[in-house]
Amino acid sequence: MEFMGQTLSRAQRVAFFGGSFDPPHLGHLAVARAARAALSLDLVLFAPVGAQPLKLYGSTAPFKDRVAMTEIAIADEPAFGISLLDAPSPAGEPNFTVQTLRRLQADMPDSSLFCLMGADSFVSLRRWYGAAEIPFAASLVVASRPGRHLADLRASIPAGLTLELAQAPLPSADPDIQLVSYTLRNAQGQTASMYVLPGLDVEISATAIRPQIKTGSPADLATQLIPTAVAHYVREHGLYC
Repeated sequence: MEFMGQTLSRAQRVAFFGGSFDPPHLGHLAVARAARAALSLDLVLFAPVGAQPLKLYGSTAPFKDRVAMTEIAIADEPAFGISLLDAPSPAGEPNFTVQTLRRLQADMPDSSLFCLMGADSFVSLRRWYGAAEIPFAASLVVASRPGRHLADLRASIPAGLTLELAQAPLPSADPDIQLVSYTLRNAQGQTASMYVLPGLDVEISATAIRPQIKTGSPADLATQLIPTAVAHYVREHGLYC
């Protein structure tokens, strides 16, 4: 199976990182780098989504442009790749994460799979289709913010699951990145691991970036919010104007 020219021929630790990437920004890269380092990931798959069920008005930029911008954003990161598993459905149906993860499981049966998400996505997890099944398809990795407590996490986990600190926590592979291990349990007694990166204070939002691009110059955002090459792509293709 190939992603960005890479052939996965052996068991790997792979994180699926889905999102609109509208546009991909430095916060996305920071989250992916931290997860890769803390969990010794071999590959982080950025997966621009075709249609998100909880976003009624969809994405601003076309799917092909979001894929192109994401490819540009990760071009210098050999451990990052692109997945098209969440490409738009020919029938226009929404993309459901649990179904995508199951397809990834089938494609990569020998890999350890993780589902990486930011705090903004995690707080809406209870509303996702098949939410209680997602952690059993791939271990959750949540890039949280400083100061979030266990009670806050419990408020966001899907109905039917319980959350406790892991009795045998997985240590972070990078001493500079904090990693907290949890155990999720369903009504049948099945357990799944969940990991939180609590020290990432990433206050960058694509929702806030787009109006700034519309009213100003993308080049002005390059050093603070989005990669320079992405800013050039935005300008050349007249996106978000």
